[in-house]
Amino acid sequence: MTDDLNSGGGPAVALNTDHRRRDSFEKTVVPHLDAAYVLARWLTRNEADASDVVQEAFLRALRYFDSYRDGDAKSWLLKIVRHTCYSWLARNRPADVSSLDAEAECGNEVSAVSIDAEAMLESRSDLKRLNVLIMSLPAPLREMLVLREFHELGYREIAEVTGVPIGTVMSRLYRARSQLLHSYDVTAPASDDAVSPGAKRGELAAAVFGRAAVPAPRGMTEQVAPRGA
Repeated sequence: MTDDLNSGGGPAVALNTDHRRRDSFEKTVVPHLDAAYVLARWLTRNEADASDVVQEAFLRALRYFDSYRDGDAKSWLLKIVRHTCYSWLARNRPADVSSLDAEAECGNEVSAVSIDAEAMLESRSDLKRLNVLIMSLPAPLREMLVLREFHELGYREIAEVTGVPIGTVMSRLYRARSQLLHSYDVTAPASDDAVSPGAKRGELAAAVFGRAAVPAPRGMTEQVAPRGA
């Protein structure tokens, strides 16, 4: 009798457990799908590649969901997405995984040199231009701006997602913002001469430092609410 119960109930118990696990995953992790795509889109700089990365990241998240301990599900998922992005870049575009030490030797000129000139010409507004400039930043700096401004993560949360100390998070954010402002000045079009440079730079600084929103790619219009530091 006992053997019959074990042989008949075992598969059913396993099926129910797997069903509950999937339900929990869908309720906990799937709501953060958009956030995962936004991070992947900014890191890969390509919509199709971002979709592939997110799919791979979600498969990893499901596989390791048992390791999740009821913490911040969004940060937990973004950490997996970030790791998947860097693994994908290392395989497909190793040049994009640049060393910040190497970037430092060239100073702020690196961002201006790496900007896509054609994309800059197609940028008809300051916000589109800002998107191009953010895309030109090295991935370790670009991810800091995205996690801080688009995902509204705190320094501690960013440190957990990226695996670097809080001090490094703060210094990279400062460097990313400074480099972005420098690139904005270097690439200023002639039409901007009619407007006060200080006013233009002030508007950009407001956006970069979180007092105004920068639209995300792929037609995302959701605005980031103003917040304090």
